[in-house]
Amino acid sequence: MKDINFFEKKIINIKKLFPKTKFKFNNNVKNVKTLKVAEENDLTFFDSIKYKSNAEKTQASYCLTSENLAKYLPVSTEKIIVKNVLFELAKVLKRMYPLADIDYPDKSVKSPLKKNFFSVKFCNNVLIGNNVKIGKNTMIGSNTIIEHDVIIGKNCVIGSNVIIKNSILGDNVVIQDSCKIGQKGFGFIPLEKNNLKFPHVGRVLINDNVEIASGCTIDRGSVDDTVIGQNTYMDNQVHVAHNVKIGSNCMIAGQVGFAGSAEIGNYVSIGGQAGISGHLKIGNNVKIGGGSGVVKDIADNEVVMGYPAVPLKEFLKNKKYEN
Repeated sequence: MKDINFFEKKIINIKKLFPKTKFKFNNNVKNVKTLKVAEENDLTFFDSIKYKSNAEKTQASYCLTSENLAKYLPVSTEKIIVKNVLFELAKVLKRMYPLADIDYPDKSVKSPLKKNFFSVKFCNNVLIGNNVKIGKNTMIGSNTIIEHDVIIGKNCVIGSNVIIKNSILGDNVVIQDSCKIGQKGFGFIPLEKNNLKFPHVGRVLINDNVEIASGCTIDRGSVDDTVIGQNTYMDNQVHVAHNVKIGSNCMIAGQVGFAGSAEIGNYVSIGGQAGISGHLKIGNNVKIGGGSGVVKDIADNEVVMGYPAVPLKEFLKNKKYEN
């Protein structure tokens, strides 16, 4: 998907961000990215041994980390040792992206000029922001708001009372009524008197042939993107938190909740009201029973159920003894 950033960014020298740290190269910070995708002159962060493999390969010039994790970073990456990585990251993001910690209303939205959207069908009271792009044969329902710079592909159906911001949609995508796509996720650093809001500067990327049913909420990424893979279907009232990656050809029933940074493989089926904890990896071809609580990684081809979720045979065995 296209490399579009939806937020105004300030370029700041690394020395101004961390005046007490000595650097070999006092360059401007180009961007803040995750370990896996960071490049030269980017700032990244490393706060958990779980991401050791990404840390060892990162191309970032600078990395926020703790003293015990710094040894895993490449020699070429300058280490910025701090006590609380996420707290310092939030402060940097606030300085570089001063308007990303609150979702301010888009003042540019207005009724679309039909000459700018050839073959797009608009129902009543649709509002469109600056630089929005919508593909041919797409239909937008009544009272829907598409905020600035959003891209929507061809042959899409966007329902009524939908809000889409900070997002890029592929072709043949269906978003049913009352969905909210691309708003800020739940993230802050708890402080005694005034919690520090964690700016969310990522996006939502929805691939081709995805269908999202009524009343779903998909948060944009914090630093990374939130991604929905192609041909994935999502039932009513599903919540997808920031940075979640859902693979292709997944089937997700109603009221499922995904906590931040969970990664879901391809061909995964999840029953209604299941919950997936944050920073977990769910493999390919996994089946998760309704009402389950997933609190640890699941390997490929597993079938699990219960709270905490366990392999189905174990769940049924335990139920047998309970009865």
